[in-house]
Amino acid sequence: MSRKSLMYLTFVLLVGMVTFWGCPKKTEVTTTPEAQPQAEKVMPPATPSPSTEAAPAEVKPEVKAEASNEQVAKMVEGLKPIYFDFNKSFIRDDAKAVMAANAEWLKANPKTKIKIEGNCDERGTKEYNQALGQRRAASAKKYLTEMGIAGHRISLISYGKEKPVCSEQDEACWQKNRRDDLVVTGK
Repeated sequence: MSRKSLMYLTFVLLVGMVTFWGCPKKTEVTTTPEAQPQAEKVMPPATPSPSTEAAPAEVKPEVKAEASNEQVAKMVEGLKPIYFDFNKSFIRDDAKAVMAANAEWLKANPKTKIKIEGNCDERGTKEYNQALGQRRAASAKKYLTEMGIAGHRISLISYGKEKPVCSEQDEACWQKNRRDDLVVTGK
């Protein structure tokens, strides 16, 4: 082999190594399926209790001054957030009553469209929390559609860990960030 051929071959090998090793790696998001509680038939309450009536909630003036416009809109509309366990996306038992009240409010306001915003606490990667937030929002949509709310009225978005309501580093704060917010988008 001539010296020129050897240099050419070395050059090609170096370019090939730089190309393969220097390219960014594709990030794979893998999740393990979570253990879902036993499936139950979702039944709306027979008669709404006083806490689930469709009347909009009163908002005190001092609360309006402190809260952002979006938070006030959520409170006025009567839709309540639901909360999730760490690394889970199924509707907890304590959230089922809130979802029933939200469904009743949506039934009383049949032209209202909503967006379910999936949120996570700060732990975990950005990609994982995006996927988890999407699963949480989809779980809430499925629950509402099983209660008789038309699916075309509900859009989904995942904010992952990008919209925390609390920034402390403890479980009480993280619990507040593991939520779905239901926001009115149109009538």
